[in-house]
Amino acid sequence: MITSDPKDVPHIASFAFTPENAAKARELMAQYPDGRQASAVIALLYVAQAQAGGWLPRAAMDHVAAVLDMAPIRVYEVASFYTMFNLKPVGKYLLQVCTTTPCWLRGSDEVLATCKKVAGCDVGEISADGKFSITEVECLGACVNAPMLQINNEHFYEDLDADSTRELIEALRRGETPQPGTRVKRQTSAPIGGPTTLTKGGA
Repeated sequence: MITSDPKDVPHIASFAFTPENAAKARELMAQYPDGRQASAVIALLYVAQAQAGGWLPRAAMDHVAAVLDMAPIRVYEVASFYTMFNLKPVGKYLLQVCTTTPCWLRGSDEVLATCKKVAGCDVGEISADGKFSITEVECLGACVNAPMLQINNEHFYEDLDADSTRELIEALRRGETPQPGTRVKRQTSAPIGGPTTLTKGGA
């Protein structure tokens, strides 16, 4: 999560879903019983954040509250609790580095340091070219391929080291989208080097 400091947050006077996103919001709300539409708050905040360019202005949270007939403070509570919501602007590419124990044991400190050096910003900041922001996150669920990071809310990159992290960021800066997944020679989460047992057919 990129949290907010009032001096860092631009004032957005108003926000409303586009017609397409308003339709999407109605579809999400319809998944819940009458009177339980507030259960869609996370989903609608996710839609609002995408529309707002990767962060949640207060006006966007207020709009979600109005759509769901919720007190605004209840929406602020949700947005400030979950780490996938950013409360101030972020760069075009949000580098979310997992620093939980499995990734840390496998070198996440090196990955994080490389992100800072190559992207040109620190955790919670936006790079001078506006392309990158960095945040530390909790487990992203790819422990077997640690260390790893997530780009925006789209792609996971695994089995990273300093060199592969640098190559990834440089490719993003060029406008390329590297193939998500492992950065080493393995099939998904299979052992590096391929199978070592049951490699021959039965009798």
